[in-house]
Amino acid sequence: MSQVQSLRAPTRLDMTLMLMTALIWASAFVAIRFAVPETGPIWLAAIRVGLGFLVLLPYAIWRGMTWPSSLRQWTLIGGMAVLNIVIPFSLISWAGKTLDAGVLSLLMGVGPFLALIGSHIVTDDDRLTPRKLVSVILGFAGILIVVGPSALAGLGAGSLVAKLAALGASLCYVTAGLLIRKIEMPPVRLACLALGLGTAALIPIALLTSGAPPSGLSGATIGALVYLGVFPTGLAYILRFHLIRTIGYSRFSLSINLIPVFGVALGVLILGEPLSLSLIAALALVLAGLFVAGGGKRPSLPETGGSA
Repeated sequence: MSQVQSLRAPTRLDMTLMLMTALIWASAFVAIRFAVPETGPIWLAAIRVGLGFLVLLPYAIWRGMTWPSSLRQWTLIGGMAVLNIVIPFSLISWAGKTLDAGVLSLLMGVGPFLALIGSHIVTDDDRLTPRKLVSVILGFAGILIVVGPSALAGLGAGSLVAKLAALGASLCYVTAGLLIRKIEMPPVRLACLALGLGTAALIPIALLTSGAPPSGLSGATIGALVYLGVFPTGLAYILRFHLIRTIGYSRFSLSINLIPVFGVALGVLILGEPLSLSLIAALALVLAGLFVAGGGKRPSLPETGGSA
């Protein structure tokens, strides 16, 4: 059995890909606002995951689809698909019905802390260091500035179950991220297989909980669904798997801090919301956290084991 790919220090390209992944994920919230009124949350998750699978499938077939070599690998991939796609998509959609966006962003922002602890416990080469701890604190401080005091006050109100659901989704993402490095499969084909398994699970769930698929969708909703399937689901998952395997989940998870920052920025650009000094300060803190995380060791060359 081949060894788990060794981690390397992040390069400038890695940092760029982290920024791109966060921006793509943040843009998903805009697309969701267009689509969810007509599709509902569960069918939205099923459709976007299914489209992401169809986008990646031709490339995976062209490269030669790689299948798990053992029952252990099948179990890891199945568990990763459930924890990375099925459960968090459903929990976030449900929690978003009762929690303000700022509170939801704040609760999801604990992900890097959980990733830092989890990576330290279950891996030998992605350990807790003072540099990583400082980078996480800087990033979380940026989130606090973006969501503001009202979000902190909002933690005391609303449904406790919804808050636990958001925290549960964050924990699912972290657990799935820790599993990815144990799976011996190139990133694109791993993403394709995970999305296929996610689609197979979400469609029956949607049928049972929401009835027949939505029909008569508007052009804006169809466009939003296609965008969600191609970019935040298909492309972003390839980038996620590639970065976790090469620089480690504790470093990659710092990009989570950028999602609420970019979300507010997209509101300024697309929805015409005002640009505030708090947004600029938050972005500076998050970028400082990424800079601290990437410093220290001289970047090494990528290994060939992480090819698509």
